[in-house]
This record gives sequence, structure tokens and C-alpha cells, in this order.
Amino acid sequence: MHSYLRSIGFRNMKKKQEIKSLIDDIIKNPDVKKITEDEHGNVFAELSREFGQYMGIAVRGEYVNDTDFQMDYYYPYFIGSGVSTEEKVEVEKHSDREAYAGVCDEMRIGVTLIFYLQNVIEYIQESQSKNGRKVPVNTTISALSAGGKIVLPVYKNETQIKDSEKYNSNRTHLMAAARDGDEEAMESLTLEDIDTYSMISRRIIREDILTIVDTYFMPYGIESDQYSIMGEILDFCTIENRQTAEKCYILTLDSNHLIFDVCINQEDLMGEPAPGRRFKGVIWMQGQINYNI
Repeated sequence: MHSYLRSIGFRNMKKKQEIKSLIDDIIKNPDVKKITEDEHGNVFAELSREFGQYMGIAVRGEYVNDTDFQMDYYYPYFIGSGVSTEEKVEVEKHSDREAYAGVCDEMRIGVTLIFYLQNVIEYIQESQSKNGRKVPVNTTISALSAGGKIVLPVYKNETQIKDSEKYNSNRTHLMAAARDGDEEAMESLTLEDIDTYSMISRRIIREDILTIVDTYFMPYGIESDQYSIMGEILDFCTIENRQTAEKCYILTLDSNHLIFDVCINQEDLMGEPAPGRRFKGVIWMQGQINYNI
């Protein structure tokens, strides 16, 4: 069983036979069927069904002939909204299956952003196109979470908010310069990190860490596309899985100034979400590369 099925409203589906029946039904009666050929002439297909607004299950595999579909794997998906990053994205194929990961150096979060590519069929078609009909222009990031909690916000006055925005803008420019080999930018970033460590060491004696750290975004575990995050909730809504009637929250988050949507089962979220409060949890990052026609 995929560990993030619960995130889209299949929290109580735990028996292998139930999951097998669900997948077989999606293969027989998909909402969307996408088919393409890879460079070796194999017919690669993705069959998917939506179980709630923007969320569902996709089954990937290949057609042995015109009618016999051989499943390779399945995964739950959640499609985000808006534009999350305009950084250049490199796409790498997984070694064990016909799955792809997007990789980009996102300066705002300070780490290499790796996400599970959703629109694989479109990517394969465009990468094999001799004329290069479309150009990737930006990326929409989304995520699934199997567990998280709501954290109260840190109070900031207008001056502190403006200073924080200025600091983050300057740091982003310094990191971009450091990436291009600017030694002065590297030195400035090193000195900033030393000052930050010194400040935290002083304040941690008398304050809780969650009042010092506003948001964070860092890799989690051994999976390259999983992250431990804390971000401010900008907006939220509730959607229902049409098959199980389980409810899920869609949280629009700002984590280190990276804005994206997270889908989590209502039963897996501790606390009540509200704009201004923070979400803290582990996420599985997904994304779509958007092409310019």
C-alpha cells in the first residue's frame, strides 16, 4: 500500500485486496487516459481517476498490445495551484521504473528542491519532439502529508515584517551570486550563518524554538522528495473524497517564501487550521512543469 493514500481520503483502506480492487477498477474505468511511446517504441500509459477536486490516483504502465495493460506502479496525486517557482528544472529518471523527478536550485529555501514529476506523459512527448514546440516556463509544486500539526503564529509588527522581507531578499541575491562563484557573497553568507547561530544560542536558553524559527524547509529521511517543513497558512479549504466520504484539508502554505499547496487528511491534522497559523509536518513533494505553448 502506498503510504500517502491516506492523504487523499483512503485512510481506512488497509487491506491489500481492497487496494487491488480499487486499482483494477481504475484501470478498467479511468477518468483520463494518456498514452505515448518512449524512444524504444514501448507504449507507455497513465490511467487516472479523480476522487475529489484536484486529487486522485494515477496508474502507470504499458500496453502489451492494444487491449492488455500491464501495470508498473500507482501513486496518489494532488494537483496544486499557481506558480511556485520559475527556476530552471532538470528532470531525472528513476533507475527502477518509468518515473521521473524534477530537480531545481531554489534560492529561497536554501536546499535543492526535488519533487515527483506528475505530468510525465507531457514531458516525454516534449523531450522527444524534434521541433521543441513548447518551452518550460515555470513549475507548480504541491505536496501530500500523512501527518502534521497546527502551530500558533509568531507575532511581528510592521517594522519586523519589512526588515524580514528585506533580509530574505538580500539573502536570495547573495545565494544566487554564491552559486555563480562570487567569493564575497560566500563570505557574507558564512558570516550571516555565524551570527544566526550565535543569536539562536542566546535565545534558546529562555525561549521555545518555535518562537525563534518562523518557518523552515529541510530534507527528511532517505527519500529525496520528502521534506520536514513548517510554513505559514495563507489560505485553506476542505474537500471530500467522493468514494470514502473522508474529508481532507487543502492548505496553501508559505514556507521560506516558497508558496505551494498541501493536501492532508482531516483526521491526520492535529489542531484547527486558520490563515496566519502555521503548519508543521512531513510532506511528499510533487509537481508539474508548465510549458509555454
